[in-house]
Amino acid sequence: MCRIASDVRGFNNMETRAVIKFFFLQNNAPKEIHAILIETLGEHAPSYATVKIWLAQFGDFSTCDKPRHGRPKIVTTPDFIDKIHELILKDRTISAKSIAEQLGMSCERVGSILHEHLAMRKLAEVRHFVSDAEVCVAAETWLDGQHSEFVLSGLLELEQRAKKRIELRGVYVE
Repeated sequence: MCRIASDVRGFNNMETRAVIKFFFLQNNAPKEIHAILIETLGEHAPSYATVKIWLAQFGDFSTCDKPRHGRPKIVTTPDFIDKIHELILKDRTISAKSIAEQLGMSCERVGSILHEHLAMRKLAEVRHFVSDAEVCVAAETWLDGQHSEFVLSGLLELEQRAKKRIELRGVYVE
C-alpha cells in the first residue's frame, strides 16, 4: 500500500482515498483518477496500481484503514503501565484477571506489563495466619529462600539507619 508523505498540501492516505472515492462516485475511470492525482499531488500521488486496489475496495465505501487480523487493540503505553501500577498499589491482592477486566486488556498483556515493565514476578497472595508461630515459620521459610547478599544488605541498611538515628539523637525519620 502506498504511504503518501505529508507535503505542503497536507494529504494523507485517508484524504487521498476520499478524493479517489469522490471521483469514483462520479464514474471516472481509474486512469482518469490517477491522472488527476498526478497533476495535483505530483510525486506524492499513489501509483496507478494503488489507485486500482483502492477502487476495488470501495465496495463497502470505506476510506479508513480496516482493523487487521492479529493487530493488538491496545498497546503497552506508559499510561497503561501507570494504571496497572496504581491498581496494584491500591490493592496488593488484586489478580491479573481483575486488572485485565478493569482496564479492558487481555490477561496476557497485563502479565507482560507486570513482568517486563514493572519487574513483578507474581502478585501478592492472600494468606491468613492463625498464630504468631505460623507467621514466624512463614517469614523464616521466605528468608531461607533469599540469597545471603539480600539478608546482608538488609542488615547493613538497618545499621546505617541506626547510626543516623543516633547521630540525630532520635529525630531521624525515613
